[in-house]
Amino acid sequence: MAIGAYGWWAIVTPLYYRVIDEVPIGELLAWRVVSGLPALWLLLWAVRRLPEFWAALRQPRVMLLLAASSILIAINWVVFVWAVIDNRLSEASLGYYINPLVSVALGMLVLGERLRRLQWIAIVLAAGGVAVLAWKLGGLPWISLTLAGSFGLYGLTRKQVAVGPAAGLAVEMLLLLPFMVALLWFDHVRYGNAALAGPWWVSLLLLLGGVVTIVPLVLFSGCVRRLRLASVGVLQYISPTGQLLLAVFAFGEPFGPERGVAFVLIWAAVLTYSIDSMRRSKWPEPIAVPGEA
Repeated sequence: MAIGAYGWWAIVTPLYYRVIDEVPIGELLAWRVVSGLPALWLLLWAVRRLPEFWAALRQPRVMLLLAASSILIAINWVVFVWAVIDNRLSEASLGYYINPLVSVALGMLVLGERLRRLQWIAIVLAAGGVAVLAWKLGGLPWISLTLAGSFGLYGLTRKQVAVGPAAGLAVEMLLLLPFMVALLWFDHVRYGNAALAGPWWVSLLLLLGGVVTIVPLVLFSGCVRRLRLASVGVLQYISPTGQLLLAVFAFGEPFGPERGVAFVLIWAAVLTYSIDSMRRSKWPEPIAVPGEA
């Protein structure tokens, strides 16, 4: 389940957006919600979790937090799709490499958590990698930092909400739905509607956007309940590794020596963080659903 979920996010999701990259990004995002919400409702009904969804709608504090998380996940989705379409998937993969370390740093800054020595070393190494990449690009790697920051804040926000991953995502999609419908109408007036104009396979792929979102979520939810947190923490790097390989070998993105140095530092940080997680984690715990899911 874990390999299936992270492999899906590594390969299927980027390929999906690359194949239909001529569709306006607003319409791509809108169909993800418009077709994803019914699929998610069906999933909740199948696993008998719909009452959890309805209960969340009746709690003002929960709705306020989920409204904040819905904005963060929308930002994450937009930037990821933009990176795929703009031939910058390698920068997106860097964001998901450093995301766990951003979450650790947020835990220290916001929740007052104390960092262990290996965690400090990992954060310093990751910061060095980002600095090298910033020097190479002539500015901050905004795609990487936005993806890591938005998903780190998303995880921090969802940590405060006592709602399961699928039910919480359904509420977030429901909150985003009016804006996505308006976005579809705006794109229809300005560009035309790709789902209606075709060709037929583009229309079909857009309607399957919900399935592309839900399949890895189901696999992910299953693996989290069965694996140690440390195991999930290590396996999550399948996703950015696959994205990086896809970017370089399939999409032909440049990967010069400066990027090589940056990624070596990031991989050293990942290895350090993973060793610390393996040493410290003994029991499975719930973790947040990845944002580009």
